Amino acid sequence: MEAPKPGATAEGFSPIRWSGDELLLLDQTLLPEQEVWLTCSRPRDVAGAIRRLSVRGAPAIGVAAAYGLVLGAGDFDAAYNLLLPTRPTAVNLRWALEQGRALRDRCIEAGEADELRARLLAWARDLHRQDVEANRRIGRFGRELFEQGDRVLTHCNAGALATAGYGTAIGVVEAAWSAGRLASVWVDETRPLLQGSRLTTWELSRLEIPHRLITDNSAGAIIARGWVQKIVVGADRIAANGDVANKVGTYPVAVLAARHGVPFYVAAPLSTIDRDTVSGADIPIEERDADEVVHAFGKRIAPQDTEALNLAFDVTPAELVAALITDAGVLRPPYGESIVAAFSERGGSGH
Repeated sequence: MEAPKPGATAEGFSPIRWSGDELLLLDQTLLPEQEVWLTCSRPRDVAGAIRRLSVRGAPAIGVAAAYGLVLGAGDFDAAYNLLLPTRPTAVNLRWALEQGRALRDRCIEAGEADELRARLLAWARDLHRQDVEANRRIGRFGRELFEQGDRVLTHCNAGALATAGYGTAIGVVEAAWSAGRLASVWVDETRPLLQGSRLTTWELSRLEIPHRLITDNSAGAIIARGWVQKIVVGADRIAANGDVANKVGTYPVAVLAARHGVPFYVAAPLSTIDRDTVSGADIPIEERDADEVVHAFGKRIAPQDTEALNLAFDVTPAELVAALITDAGVLRPPYGESIVAAFSERGGSGH
């Protein structure tokens, strides 16, 4: 379906749009070669898009799932159960679905079941708006950590494509660039699905921010040469103690950062912090199809009898994280205390 490029919405640059009675999602599996929008008219369309990574990134998954509940308002429980298991590591998914279920329960208790779809749509749109606003706050807080001339490295994609708009890690990058505090960006390609190569470079090109793409295994070499002053990544789930689950390959970058004294920052909204998860050891790590590893660009790159392991995420211990850049401010260690304080100031909302 042809549609305006992401950005022609009230929310700004966004891969998620509600139009009429349908949800439109920018199919990120086709970027950067094609900009194609998927039309979702049923919850299973949204679930399929989340599962195959047409929509990805914890905040974007949460907002897309919220709209998926709108599409499934007529059989809410079926929609909820269909969407919940699509990406187990991304905590924003469960967070959004639980909010939607609580709203459904309030409607029933108030005798307003007939208004459920309208109420869900208003809530999903508000969630969409709130995520963009939260990301802009993350950007404003994060830019203060940069100094003029800094070169930053990022892993995977945590830009507008991974959120409802603006982005988390790339939102910080954009804010630092606009403030004159950033020289350039190093972009890890992010095997096996190349989210850095395909998506982050696409976004940085649109933002006209200088950048260079590197293979994942080049990160250590350029950090050792002093070519990286800051590292900023996103997150799919942050435990109560500050351990961070993010795209696989993040943990080695954090270890390299610690070895060479480079600050390693994680940018994420408070909604990505799961206070019910005690530590990273309790975070479920999604294992994806091994074919994603043994195939590349439509061609098999390993012998037929080769088995592969395809972990989608890894966990970075809190001790390697210099700061969590959130929409409530920059949180510092000990995270068990600063996370509690952030939620207390917010009034206890969130996980």
